[in-house]
This record gives sequence, structure tokens and C-alpha cells, in this order.
Amino acid sequence: MKAFKLLFAGAALSVMSSLAAAASNPLSVHVLNLQDGLPSPAVKVTLEKQNGQNWNLLNTATTNEQGRIPEFYPAGKALEKGIYRVTFKTGEWFTAHKTTSFFPEVPVIFEADGTVPHYHIPLLLSPYGFSTYRGN
Repeated sequence: MKAFKLLFAGAALSVMSSLAAAASNPLSVHVLNLQDGLPSPAVKVTLEKQNGQNWNLLNTATTNEQGRIPEFYPAGKALEKGIYRVTFKTGEWFTAHKTTSFFPEVPVIFEADGTVPHYHIPLLLSPYGFSTYRGN
């Protein structure tokens, strides 16, 4: 029983640590596979900011075992107002899982207006459809 309590306490501390880190970063993403209802680890994701007619790459990362990138905005920088594009490389992920898909990537373009300190972009994914929304 004592070992279980220690294991549970360690897991809870890990989750709280992840949440605290995410709270200090202004952007996070999450990918869930609707086909099996599970997180989608190892999805490559890019973050860009619009600059006139061009897009400037700010970061690239890969989702963790929970299908999350909890700290996606470059470390130590404040999120500026502007238009951003998060692109999920879904075709690569489905190919790695030997599943055909209609969407090779899912770009999500959103505007950060400075009214909230944290933006969360969840992606609900299936081989032939997807949904996204502004999370918290």
C-alpha cells in the first residue's frame, strides 16, 4: 500500500509540474485520435507567425505520449498580438501508423489578440476528418 501511495504521489506531482509549466507558456497543443479515442503521440507540429504575406517559423516540436506539446511557444518570449499558424503533420503520423488519410496536414490559423494569457489548440483527428477549437 505504501508503494502505491508513493507511485500515486509521484504521478500527481508529475501532472502538476506539467500543468505549471504549461501555464507559464502562452501556447499548447493537443492531438486526440477519434478513431480509437486515444492521444496521438509523435505528431510533428510547426508554429509560424504571419509577417505581411510571409510566415516566419517560430518553433517545431512533436507531441508527447499524451498527445500534447505543453510548451509550444519559444521559451522566454511573450506571445505577441498577431496571426499564427499551427500546422499538424497528420499525413506523416497516419503513414507511420499504416493508415490512409485524406489530410496530409492540418493548418490551424488563429489570431492572438492579447485578451487571454494562454492559448490551447486541440485537434480531434480521424483519417477523413478533423475538428479544432480554442481550448483553455
